[in-house]
Amino acid sequence: MKSLIHKKLCLTALFLSINFLINAQALSGPQIDSLVQKTMTTFDVPGMAVAVLKDGQVYHKNTYGIRSIKTNAKVDENTLFGVASNTKAFTTAAMGQLVDQGKLTWDTKVIDVIPEFQLYDPYVTREFTVRDLVTHRSGLGLGAGDLMVLPASNTTTKDEMIHNLRYLKPVSSFRSKFDYDNLLYIVAGEVVSRISKQSFDDYISENFFKPLKMERSLLSLSEIKADNNRIDGHAPVNGKLELTANTFTQISTPAAGIFASINDMSTWVQALLNEGKYGEKLNDTLFSTKVLNDMWTPQTLIKTGKGPYNTHFLAYGLGWFLSDVNGHFQVTHTGGLLGIVSQVTLIPEMNLGIIVLTNQQSGAAFNAVTNSIKDAYFGIKDKDRIQQYNERRLAGEKEEDSIVSALEKSITAQLKNKTQKPNPADYTGTYIDNWFGKVAITNQNGSLHFKALKSSDLTGTMAFYKGTTYVVRWNDASLKADAFVNFSLDTEGKANGFKMSPISPLTDFSYDFQDLDFRKAD
Repeated sequence: MKSLIHKKLCLTALFLSINFLINAQALSGPQIDSLVQKTMTTFDVPGMAVAVLKDGQVYHKNTYGIRSIKTNAKVDENTLFGVASNTKAFTTAAMGQLVDQGKLTWDTKVIDVIPEFQLYDPYVTREFTVRDLVTHRSGLGLGAGDLMVLPASNTTTKDEMIHNLRYLKPVSSFRSKFDYDNLLYIVAGEVVSRISKQSFDDYISENFFKPLKMERSLLSLSEIKADNNRIDGHAPVNGKLELTANTFTQISTPAAGIFASINDMSTWVQALLNEGKYGEKLNDTLFSTKVLNDMWTPQTLIKTGKGPYNTHFLAYGLGWFLSDVNGHFQVTHTGGLLGIVSQVTLIPEMNLGIIVLTNQQSGAAFNAVTNSIKDAYFGIKDKDRIQQYNERRLAGEKEEDSIVSALEKSITAQLKNKTQKPNPADYTGTYIDNWFGKVAITNQNGSLHFKALKSSDLTGTMAFYKGTTYVVRWNDASLKADAFVNFSLDTEGKANGFKMSPISPLTDFSYDFQDLDFRKAD
């Protein structure tokens, strides 16, 4: 009886395996090329680079379009793209190397390495570990404090940023929920630096770029800017693409600073699929299998839900998002800078890696490409991912347009209503927030102007909206981060402080205006 059951099970498994092979037909190179070209046209992306790694080989690698609408120079396999938060995996891998060497553990207290490290809650400060730095469970809100490191004109130093962490108020209990952050990855980079006794940039270069021969990978903003074969970021402004400036400052490198070519990113992802091994015969090792398993073990639960691939769990490991997709374990991360997004996806059991680098900030574009390639390997047919993501994009833009349109009508109406127009003199002055620093509100020819003294990119004209609320429109429209400024008044009707909030629901979370609380400084 057991033998018969066993035979039936084997036959069933064989049938399912054969059926999978019949249905799971990988997209051909020309099909991927066509997919990418259609995606670029749909989402107005000037340039992309895509690689698919399968069974230890580069199955497909190609580049598309132009690096910049300014030069029209073509993207090639050595063109530098910002990988943004895909840098985080290098940061945790660097920590993993130090764990392998016995110089650190994932549960080492941060204050044992950085004594001046301090958060809002003394208990959390005492208990905060290296693991907590890289798992987005600190209790701080989404993107808390990111305005200290973006836009790129910000002059906050690393020492100042670490000091100012104590002023960021938590929004949830310690280790109770997931809220993505960048600043604590900068602290993680400082841990690497202090333990290794060298700069974070030098450590990554010597321990990852050099051994993997990633010769087209950079961390220095000055070197990136000077490189003749790099992309520019692009953002749509009023229906037309514009060049974007740099997003983060140099101190943000451990969170989002690497620029790399598709060739180099393919080398990195292949080493990950090889469990840290590299070289001609895979005799060399970046880190142990144990460290890789640590990085790919869920640390912070995010949510459950089916999604497009019958996903049952989504969690964050150490520098990676982890989930199940169509019955397979998936390791992935995205990255986003101003005008630039990227996505790296690994399905280790299938020995499959997918890399998408772009020079426009459309996350819908990389999702459409990655998921279309995954669909083919999963045997999923008749799913138009480009259409799906485009419909979502258009719906989001429609909502944003509705909000902005209503805002403009209200501003126009207030301008006509002279009796309600406030006196600009009541609002001028210098204001200060504990961690962001000073802002000057000045009266220029009857209009208020906003200027952040430590972040010159955040300069703009203010328009009266309602009551004591103004709207600030940044001079650089490509930031796409205009905000409300809501003043508080003293008993004489003069402004003594203000709070801020983003206008559009599509504003990048790193513009954490809602965490600011300004008071009059003069």
